[in-house]
Amino acid sequence: MIKSMTGFQSLTRDEAEASVGVTIRAVNHRYLDLQLRLPAAWVYLEPRLRALLQERLSRGRVELSLSVQVRHVPSVEVEINEDVTRALAEAIGRLRENGLVTGGLAAGDLLRVPQAMAIRERQVDPESPAFAQVAAVIEAAVSDAAAGLDAMRTGEGASLRADLDRRTGLVARLMDTLAAAAEEGRASLDARLRQRISELPLDLQGEQAAVAQEIVRFTARSDISEELVRFRAHLTQWAALTESPEPCGRKLDFVLQEMNREVNTVGAKADGPKVSELIVEIKAELERMREQVQNVE
Repeated sequence: MIKSMTGFQSLTRDEAEASVGVTIRAVNHRYLDLQLRLPAAWVYLEPRLRALLQERLSRGRVELSLSVQVRHVPSVEVEINEDVTRALAEAIGRLRENGLVTGGLAAGDLLRVPQAMAIRERQVDPESPAFAQVAAVIEAAVSDAAAGLDAMRTGEGASLRADLDRRTGLVARLMDTLAAAAEEGRASLDARLRQRISELPLDLQGEQAAVAQEIVRFTARSDISEELVRFRAHLTQWAALTESPEPCGRKLDFVLQEMNREVNTVGAKADGPKVSELIVEIKAELERMREQVQNVE
């Protein structure tokens, strides 16, 4: 199945327990590269959120940003840097002895010194009921966002599929035209060789059977029937991959490489006035297909 690797989805889930915002951006990448940015209090959820994304996505660089606003007042913890406060008290004591300041060190003074005191939200206990309720909201929001991203990538994939189907049809027709042109060229080469040999003096023409065999052997080198059979087999494989429910981007890229290889061989073997022009046209179309396939999951 053809899906695009690019997409964007953003949603907000408001529940009694929390308000959760999820933003997912996806771009092309050779493999699946998940980048999650979570609030510090909810980093414990990262393995579960990764698993949710991996259920729907198999390829691409995916960036997920999560914001969580818990409805209840969060508990906080205060951390005092005793080394800093002790040094401050000693410094103020010396200033007081020298008559430069009056009074002692107050709590408000500590709040004005960032290194002296840190107030942060307390880490949520993963085993608490509150954590489980908010975690369920987060997982539901991420699952919905991933589903929306997948739907967007599927829609873009349908457009890619239509373009690639059109191009594969064109390439198939060009190869049929090339096969006919190559056969005309081979027949023309055979006729030219026989004409030139017939124009030689009788004593140089040699045994007719041996000469005919050599002509057949020489013109057989320009036979491209095997390459045409393999190229058409690649087209059949291409169609099967695009119909399969599995992601097919990497496989389609490989099939295109094989198609290019067959076209290069045909270009080296085939003869005829139109062959070179058709080879260039087919290779240009295959390159356009390769550029599109870089966007396929």
